[in-house]
Amino acid sequence: MFTGIIEEIGRVTRIERTADAARLTVQGPLAVSDARHGDSISVNGVCLTVVDRDDESFTADVMAQTLAMSTLADVREGDRVDLERAAKVGDRIGGHIVQGHIDGTAEVVEVRPGEAWRVLRFAIDPAHARLVVDKGSVALDGVSLTVSAVGDDWFEVSLIPETLTATTLGDRVVGDRVNLETDILARQVERMLRLGGHDDLPSSLAAPAAPAPMGGLA
Repeated sequence: MFTGIIEEIGRVTRIERTADAARLTVQGPLAVSDARHGDSISVNGVCLTVVDRDDESFTADVMAQTLAMSTLADVREGDRVDLERAAKVGDRIGGHIVQGHIDGTAEVVEVRPGEAWRVLRFAIDPAHARLVVDKGSVALDGVSLTVSAVGDDWFEVSLIPETLTATTLGDRVVGDRVNLETDILARQVERMLRLGGHDDLPSSLAAPAAPAPMGGLA
């Protein structure tokens, strides 16, 4: 699990591709400072498992499904990527609960600069649109953000100067794609409703029965 607070901007230094997979090597001294074999590191919002590391870099395998659903299929050597180590139990959650299991991608369709901030509008797949709500949470390339406006097939986020400099979102232009992870709570509720509505909710989540009327009081 992650929190969506990017710790470091890393750089892809090597890519080994096969017919249905890839192996990425990413330079990120902070990310590997306490990493062990098997640890999880978020790379542009995608949870990857460390299979090898040295003092500066780590290597991770990317399977076919991840390549099909994310922007990692298009990553090139030299590209900058957002990195976050898995959260520790007891850490403050500065962003929101982020799994690193993305829903797909969203495309930048508009960039509106301000004096010290920037608004990005993204086109979104209709299948994901109902999971993105105004003032709700969303993770873009692993960055925890608050939705500032939403439409039927688009949403916007407003980026403060810290986000523009501390993440790769400051580099995004119209036409770029980013990895999208909607809020896990919204996904769980949507799944339960789609499978049958309120009648199928577990008894522990159902509304409590009204208390029986009290009698015998004068």
